[in-house]
Amino acid sequence: MTIRRVVPDIRCDDLDGSRRFYGLLGFVEVMNLGWVTTLASPSNPTAQLTLMGEDATAAVHPDMSIEVDDVDAVYATVVAAGAEIVHPLQDEEWGVRRFFVRDPNGQVVNVVGHL
Repeated sequence: MTIRRVVPDIRCDDLDGSRRFYGLLGFVEVMNLGWVTTLASPSNPTAQLTLMGEDATAAVHPDMSIEVDDVDAVYATVVAAGAEIVHPLQDEEWGVRRFFVRDPNGQVVNVVGHL
């Protein structure tokens, strides 16, 4: 398994205001689906953060996203270990396959791979 990036997911009531604020720190928008926006550093594109309103398909808000090369293998590993799945493995219409798992501290991790 290869980890491609780890991104904090920031819950936002004001996506536009948050986008403007993080723009002051040098971040630029690299993805916007209306309810979720990813910002990145122009000089280091893997330095990212995600701003989230209500998730389009999940009832739980993730605290971070971890992009992996084989989301199915990671899913099998965490299920076999007895970890709590809080959002099922599924393909999303915006081109990712993902699931949410709760870590031992109660944090929700969005494990994602691009289709």
